[in-house]
Amino acid sequence: MASRDEIESYTNTLLEVGRFRDYGPNGLQVEGKAEVRRLVSGVTASRAFIEAAIADQADAVLVHHGLFWRGHDGRITGWLKQRVELLLAHRVSLFAYHLPLDAHPELGNNARFGARLALEADARFGEQDLGFIGSPQEPQALAVLVERLQQQLGRGATVVPGDGRPIRRVGWCTGGAQGYFEAAIAAGADVYITGEISEPQAHYARETGVAFVACGHHASERFGAPAVAAHVAAKFGLAHRFIDIDNPA
Repeated sequence: MASRDEIESYTNTLLEVGRFRDYGPNGLQVEGKAEVRRLVSGVTASRAFIEAAIADQADAVLVHHGLFWRGHDGRITGWLKQRVELLLAHRVSLFAYHLPLDAHPELGNNARFGARLALEADARFGEQDLGFIGSPQEPQALAVLVERLQQQLGRGATVVPGDGRPIRRVGWCTGGAQGYFEAAIAAGADVYITGEISEPQAHYARETGVAFVACGHHASERFGAPAVAAHVAAKFGLAHRFIDIDNPA
């Protein structure tokens, strides 16, 4: 058992939350019980996830996508009211970490995603150094890398193949980081992997020869939250479980 405040202080320090300019508040977003015995992690604080965590007798939840974002008008109505109401009624604390959870060099989304592909970053790129870049053990065909990626995630990917060059440098950034493609190209990537694709990226891939792969926002961000939560649980002697709510995005 540990105090809610101890957990927040430790996790904020671990993830260096003060270092990031983010789209919403990092750390404790909804205050629940003062003492925590059971921690449940997930990708997004959806109602389905909150309900599953309550059924699992969670005292606190830790997610990547929390409830409050820059530009929200502040009203607790509709779907947001339903989620907050569940948390408050069952006294479940909500911890949310967005960019800090992406960036952690060992436990973050990008680090754990890279490990799935046997990649370790040796450099960073993009705004706030969120993009990772590294080399496979030996050059490989794009098709080999994509096959491994799809096996690891259990889903297909959208691939714009570029010019067919051997893959010597892989750039990646999980989630909705398609806007980092140009920075990945400038950093020397032969392929860039992220969660989503928008209209411009296909043209950049065809014109520069650098391949672009979109493998799903949710699918690419399933690894950081459970890694951080498992670390925190081990630190404080808590029970921990990761609950994945399927999302086609």
